Amino acid sequence: MPTHTHDLLVIGAGPAGYVAAIRAAQLGLDTAIVDKEKQLGGTCLRVGCIPSKALLESSHKYEDATKHFFAHGIEVSAIDLNLSAMMKRKEKVVKSLTTGVAGLMKKNKVRVYHGHAALTAGKSVTVGGDTINATHVLIATGSVPTTILGVSLDDPLVDTSTEALSYEDVPEHLAVIGAGVIGLELGSVWRRLGSKVTVIEYLDRIMPGMDAELAKAAHKAFKSQGIDFMLGSAVQGVSSDKGGVTIDIKDAGPVKADRVLVSVGRKPNTEGLGLDQIGITPNQRGQIEVNGKFETGVEGVYAVGDVIPGPMLAHKAEEEGIACVENIAAKVSGSSGGGHIDYNTIPSIVYTHPEIASVGKSEEQLKEEGIDYKKGAFPFLANGRARANDDTDGWVKILADAVTDRVLGVHIIGDSAGDLIAECATAMAFAASSEDIARACHAHPTLSEAVKEAALGVAGRAIHI
Repeated sequence: MPTHTHDLLVIGAGPAGYVAAIRAAQLGLDTAIVDKEKQLGGTCLRVGCIPSKALLESSHKYEDATKHFFAHGIEVSAIDLNLSAMMKRKEKVVKSLTTGVAGLMKKNKVRVYHGHAALTAGKSVTVGGDTINATHVLIATGSVPTTILGVSLDDPLVDTSTEALSYEDVPEHLAVIGAGVIGLELGSVWRRLGSKVTVIEYLDRIMPGMDAELAKAAHKAFKSQGIDFMLGSAVQGVSSDKGGVTIDIKDAGPVKADRVLVSVGRKPNTEGLGLDQIGITPNQRGQIEVNGKFETGVEGVYAVGDVIPGPMLAHKAEEEGIACVENIAAKVSGSSGGGHIDYNTIPSIVYTHPEIASVGKSEEQLKEEGIDYKKGAFPFLANGRARANDDTDGWVKILADAVTDRVLGVHIIGDSAGDLIAECATAMAFAASSEDIARACHAHPTLSEAVKEAALGVAGRAIHI
């Protein structure tokens, strides 16, 4: 059995893993990475973030062509959906990016191993017929879909996001269990392409954990688009036959559909990794506990991304991967430097239409923590660019400390919210006040002017409302 030695071995080639490997190589560490899939990029690039956004964009264009072009003076006829071509475009996007990641590994001289990685005593890792010894091992194996009691993912008509990204036909009726990010995004895709979509949520609201006012506005927008919601509904089981699927709901009649998408969350992907072999015991949620430098309880073994506590976000995982290897490099060199992360400035985005984006504290969190705050809000209806685009749904809301004016949270629903939130996250990273944002010149006419106006609104000085 061949034996290989490296300064750092990264297990998992998703956003956390491959970004960490590149940064480690830049810092001079002899670095290797292992992934069980031939395509690098992890769930995000292969069957998650990227393919879902490709389908969201394609479905949005399809709906524009069928419903909205006429308002712009564009008359078209005989609009047909070629789902196969849409899926081929999605796969082309995925292939280009996964190929790009492989190219980055080669460019940065990161050794790539393919196969299932298993930790053994002494920090050795076996991959197929190879044994890899590394001074430092970084676990970045991501997450996998989870389900609820009474719902089996082995049922051919019960799908996770992976299957829902590759339907060969548009379901006549798609039931979605879970009103979180994944369910809303993929439900939006298939609703635009012609499915009747019913979202079933255990709680009495959608998007749990997000600002309540934001969630309420999103719920209203999605209902107006034709998505049906069953809130406060507990799914007790799912059964299927040739006629489709039946979802049993407590204290309510059953829901019948053609397919059901289970989107109730994800769990750390650590099965078969061999954590027990080296003395790591996951917590009750299956997560690997780490300290501020991403060190596990085992010397030389680190973990980042979805396998550790915190939001399961690709960009959060990337930042952790970089911070982790910068800490490793500092330790190797004996310096006092290293990476760190401000978790309060990590944005969260739902790529529906309208888009939904948040960074920092919600109003509910500020009230719970007893923090006095001021609020400024501005609707896209009063924004010139939004009017010109004929896309005026939504608003920007900025929350600032009542005494210091420091921005504590920003919540946006509307066109390009996911891009607009970046300015706000940057401002918060530099401890900016709402006045700082308000005094920065924003180009006209742009959607970003709504951010400026919301910042002005904190002090009651908004111009255009």
